[in-house]
Amino acid sequence: MQPPRQVTVLGECVADAFAGPSSEFPRTGEGPSPEGRSLSLRVLPGGGPANTAVGLARLGTPTRLLARLSGDVFGRLFRAHLLESGVDLSDAPEAAEPSTLAVADVDSGGQASYSFHAEGTADWQWTREELSRADLLTSPCVHTGSLALVREPGGALVEELLAEARPHATVSVDPNIRPALVDPQVYRERLPQWCAVADILRLSEDDLDVVAPGTTVEASCDEFHAEGARLVVVTRGAHGAVASLDGRRVTVPGVPTRVVDTVGAGDAFTAGLLHRLGTRGLLGGRLDGLDMSDVADACAYAARVAALTCAVVGPNPPWERQLGSAYGAPDIAVAP
Repeated sequence: MQPPRQVTVLGECVADAFAGPSSEFPRTGEGPSPEGRSLSLRVLPGGGPANTAVGLARLGTPTRLLARLSGDVFGRLFRAHLLESGVDLSDAPEAAEPSTLAVADVDSGGQASYSFHAEGTADWQWTREELSRADLLTSPCVHTGSLALVREPGGALVEELLAEARPHATVSVDPNIRPALVDPQVYRERLPQWCAVADILRLSEDDLDVVAPGTTVEASCDEFHAEGARLVVVTRGAHGAVASLDGRRVTVPGVPTRVVDTVGAGDAFTAGLLHRLGTRGLLGGRLDGLDMSDVADACAYAARVAALTCAVVGPNPPWERQLGSAYGAPDIAVAP
């Protein structure tokens, strides 16, 4: 293992609001009690790229986040959370626009669905001047994805930055598909472009169901390889993950845990994956030194990180000290 170099993460910060019944609604006047007809909101700092940056920093990878942080109450929450987690915000511009809000509806199994309040918000308003301030030459890896990659006017500029970073950095993309906010056809049309610049592509099974309904994981991986991505990882929730390196597959089981909710689990997995690859000196190019044992090891580590995230409320990835020996090494199957 070696000390990892600073990774750059680019993308949005989102205020994740978790709704629940209000127990302290003030009673006024006559008539039936309003209790049960009101909601209280608990707001936690979130957003896929921000969650990944926090996860990386907490695991010990020096991490810089390029995000447009609003000066509003949510933006101040983001900034404090990121700095407390050790994320470098020196190249994160302060934005005049408001923060993006996502209201999460968590079902009895811990699965969350979202409604977004995102029109005209800070995250998507990137300018070329803002993005050019960050020197990416020292970053062995640039990671992005989620809404910042598809929402305009900034999305096209983010794609340009990935192409500029690729000659000297490993490029990682997590589409984190949000069909409630962006037409799935947009993802289908742009995924080939992302694969052309991405060395690592991480999707969930739910993402695949949206962009390639009825297609097997294996067939999807082969298509993404053909379009340029060398390492494709498909996370499957409690069932672990399937990773494909140039068409050779490894299956990593999920790590048993008491699930509180699954918010941020995929982002935590990505953080664990990139951190583990970085500590092995495997980031910084086209993954030429990567073999299947490295892939299996990194995915098993990432599964542990994701499991710990599922055991707490909201997108709250673990610190390195929390991993320890909390979970034994899972059995891993590598396809011939």
